[in-house]
Amino acid sequence: MINKIAATVAEALAGVKDGSTVMIGGFGTAGIPLELIDGLIAQGAKDLTVVNNNAGNGDTGLAALLATGRVRKIICSFPRQADSFVFDGLYRSGKLELELVPQGNLSERIRAAGAGIGGFFTPTGYGTELAQGKETRVIDGKGYVLESPIHGDVALIKAECGDRWGNLTYRKTARNFGPSMAMACRQTIASVHEIVELGGLDPEAVVTPALYVSKIVKIECQATQAGGFKKAA
Repeated sequence: MINKIAATVAEALAGVKDGSTVMIGGFGTAGIPLELIDGLIAQGAKDLTVVNNNAGNGDTGLAALLATGRVRKIICSFPRQADSFVFDGLYRSGKLELELVPQGNLSERIRAAGAGIGGFFTPTGYGTELAQGKETRVIDGKGYVLESPIHGDVALIKAECGDRWGNLTYRKTARNFGPSMAMACRQTIASVHEIVELGGLDPEAVVTPALYVSKIVKIECQATQAGGFKKAA
């Protein structure tokens, strides 16, 4: 019987190895798998390459992971903002390598890995420092730069609902990079707020099929001050 449900976050993350390329879903604060990031910190894997849209906020989540010193390199499109002091300190001191990728290119490079595409030409970055060392072409009078896919070992993503096979649905903008990252990695670990019985998900609503998911773990919704529950954005 196929059952991809992990009893705990620790169990779900047990197989993450040193030196892994880890893709972490999220766009700003939407769709960040905070519990999985905290679990990865506790798990102890080091010498990691992290792929994310940004480089962390404040001192929690991705920023907390960077603060452990176990991330060697980060690939992202938006590393610096008002509260990105953890990244800023590490980068300026030479303790963290950065590969800066325009946001559209980042999304497409991840998608290309999942689709089995060997590379693609894009006008974004042409004629800038971001194109240095890369193949360029002029097509129909317009300059393009060749970008390569980004493959990962592990994807950590946040979904809304799942079943024991690993089929996933998402809540609104929390979807962001999750589906493409799941396809681009050797294994995918997803947190969900609800686990339903097989057949409980409308097949037309399933965004990430079970084929791309290795483990799911249930995370309870956070309690609000009013005593109810809220689902992460």
